[in-house]
Amino acid sequence: MSPTVLLIGYCILIVAASLAGGKLSSLLRMTHLRTQLLMSGVGGLMLGIALLHLLPHAGVVLQSHSQAGVGTLIGLTVMFLLIRLFHTHDHSVPVTENESGSESASDHEHCEHVDSHQHGHTHRGHSHHAHADAKGISWAGLFFGLLLHTLVDGVALASSVMADASHGAWLGLAGLGTFLAVLLHKPLDAFAITSVMKKQNWPQSAQNGVNFAFSLACPAGALAFYFGATTFAPGSSALGWGLAISAGFFIGIALADLLPEVAFHDHDRGKLTTVFLLGIAIAVGIENLPGHSHNHEESSGLESEKHDHDHSHGHAH
Repeated sequence: MSPTVLLIGYCILIVAASLAGGKLSSLLRMTHLRTQLLMSGVGGLMLGIALLHLLPHAGVVLQSHSQAGVGTLIGLTVMFLLIRLFHTHDHSVPVTENESGSESASDHEHCEHVDSHQHGHTHRGHSHHAHADAKGISWAGLFFGLLLHTLVDGVALASSVMADASHGAWLGLAGLGTFLAVLLHKPLDAFAITSVMKKQNWPQSAQNGVNFAFSLACPAGALAFYFGATTFAPGSSALGWGLAISAGFFIGIALADLLPEVAFHDHDRGKLTTVFLLGIAIAVGIENLPGHSHNHEESSGLESEKHDHDHSHGHAH
């Protein structure tokens, strides 16, 4: 399958998933446990894809694992700054009542503990406000922060498709793992934005408009990088840096979702850990699909890097 056609197909599905995420509250009651289970699974998948796919590919394409490490560090640092500035990935927003109309004891206990720890007080009954509101962050700030990292999600998707298409992929599905990670995570991002807007009493039409605009961010980043890299920067350098920076972003996103729950979730640890490991297992499975071996490329890249190192070292003496 043509990489262009495949990437456009991926983008259409991601737009649909993001639009559905913005209306998630009307489709499914997202209790705290359900939200954390989804985040744990997607977090494991994103970590696996970053460390097993994006980062190794970056080292091969750049023919320098040190440069790949620098790119990953840049991506992780930028993701940290986005979280620090805009409180992106505060997915405590989607907590709602469970099916019986009241929060579970574990959900209630967790929310009160976090609120008392961060804000010095607890909320009574079911008036649990979004942490983004409590921190004084408007939906626009959350939207802008998530928009920036979603553009990089698009870069990750495009670079994965380009890298996999160069050597063939299982059933022609280049970049499958990255696509699944973005597809499963994007609904939570969209839901976070519309949830804050809803709590700030914005009309449904405004929520729909913002949700639609946000759904286009990932395809915009993907198509811009794809056509830019193939037209204006046909060499491998742009692709390699795109893969490395995307790896750092994926690691940052995953840890931003997972680490707070490690600190505060004394309950449901077994369920969350199991789903997290399942996400990693899916990433491992995708990376071991037929036609997905990169051993030959990696060895040639390492030999080239070793030759360059030895050559420069010899000149130094």
